[in-house]
Amino acid sequence: QLQLVESGGGLVQPGGSLRLSCKAPGFPLDYYAIGWFRQAPGKEREGVSCISSSAYTTNYADTVKGRFTISRDSTHTVYLQMNSLKPEDTAVYYCAAESVLRVGASCRIDDNGMDYWGKGTLVTVSS
Repeated sequence: QLQLVESGGGLVQPGGSLRLSCKAPGFPLDYYAIGWFRQAPGKEREGVSCISSSAYTTNYADTVKGRFTISRDSTHTVYLQMNSLKPEDTAVYYCAAESVLRVGASCRIDDNGMDYWGKGTLVTVSS
């Protein structure tokens, strides 16, 4: 059973940066596209970004485009670099995995298609 673990959340001032990490200890993520999602208090969960298994394809929600960057490395870790953070970015951030058997060489920011989820990490943007 693939288990995803997020880390890197915390408290940051507006305009600051954080880097979130998503790992699956002991389990390679080579055959999964990875997505980042977030849920703010009182709001529905929304897609933030995704990266294909090969890392050739990335997608971003309009609300984070130009500020967030998703990447993955050979250690099977997926990162979400978040710059120019705003108070409205405050949320619990989740990573999720979708098998390439379903998404192929692409990725999608669609929580209905995800096979596995992490438990989330809290990001608070406040002065």
